[in-house]
Amino acid sequence: MKKTLWWEKRKVHRQVKDRLFRFIFEKDREALLQLYNALNGTDYQDASRLEVVTIESAVYISMKNDIAFMITGAISLYEHQSTWNPNMPIRFFIYLAEEYQKFIELAEESLYGAQQILLPTPQCVVFYNGEKSMPEEQMLKLSDAFTNKTVKADVELQVRVININYGYNENLMEKCRVLKEYACFVEISRQYTASGASAQEALNAAIEYCIGHNILRDFLKKYQTEVLGMLLEEFDKKKYERTIRNEGREEGRQQQKEEFVRQLFSKGLTAEDIAGLLDMPMEQIEHALH
Repeated sequence: MKKTLWWEKRKVHRQVKDRLFRFIFEKDREALLQLYNALNGTDYQDASRLEVVTIESAVYISMKNDIAFMITGAISLYEHQSTWNPNMPIRFFIYLAEEYQKFIELAEESLYGAQQILLPTPQCVVFYNGEKSMPEEQMLKLSDAFTNKTVKADVELQVRVININYGYNENLMEKCRVLKEYACFVEISRQYTASGASAQEALNAAIEYCIGHNILRDFLKKYQTEVLGMLLEEFDKKKYERTIRNEGREEGRQQQKEEFVRQLFSKGLTAEDIAGLLDMPMEQIEHALH
C-alpha cells in the first residue's frame, strides 16, 4: 500500500498568489503546450507555434488576464482562481471582445467589408485551487447571469472550470507534469504555513522541500527569490483582507449597539438605566448618545 505523505493528509486554509501560476507557464512554453495538449487531446510538439496574446489591462476590469495564446486557429484564455468566482463568464466575455478587437486591428480587416472576417475559435478555462469544495470539473455559462430566463438569449459563452487541487483530475495531471507538480507545491506550501512558523520560514522550508523532492525543482532553483516574494505578498494580502473584514464586522456591531442605545434613550430610559441594562461603560453610552 502506498504510504500517505504528511502533507497529503489534510487541506489547510492558505492560498498562494494567483500570478505564480501565470509566472510558471509563461516562463515554460513547453509546459504551456503540454497543458493545451492535455486539455484538448492533441499532440503538438513545437512550442514556437504558440503566440502569446495575454491581455495586460482589460477595459472595465482592474486586473490582468492570466494567460492567453493562439495556436492553429484557436485562442485559449486561461485563468487561475484561488477563490470561487461565478462571474468568470462575464470577465471572459470582456477579455474575448478585447482579444478580437486586437486581432481585427492587426489583420487590418474592416467590419463593414463584404467578406466575412475569420476569428480564432475561443476556449475559456479556469484552473481552480481554492479551499471551497468543488467538483473536479464544471461549466459556467454567461446566460446564468441573464435576468429574464423566459427570453431565448442570442449570446452565450461557456467557461470550463477545472479543479486543480492536489488529488483532483489525476488523468489531466498525469498528462501535464508541470501542472501536477504545481498542485503538489501549492499543497505543500499550505501545510508548511499551517505549521506555526513565521510565513517566510515556512515558505522557505516548503520551497526547499520541493527542490529536494524534485517538485518544480529546476523552476524553484532558478526563481526561488521571485517565488518566495509572490507567496509572501499573497500571505500579507490575505492577512490584510481578513483584518479589514474583521474590522468591518466589529464596526457594524458597534453601530448597531449605538443605534439600540439611542432607541432606548428615546423611550425615556436614562444613561444609567441603559448602562445597567446592557452592561456597557458610561463612556460608551455617552458616545452613542452624542
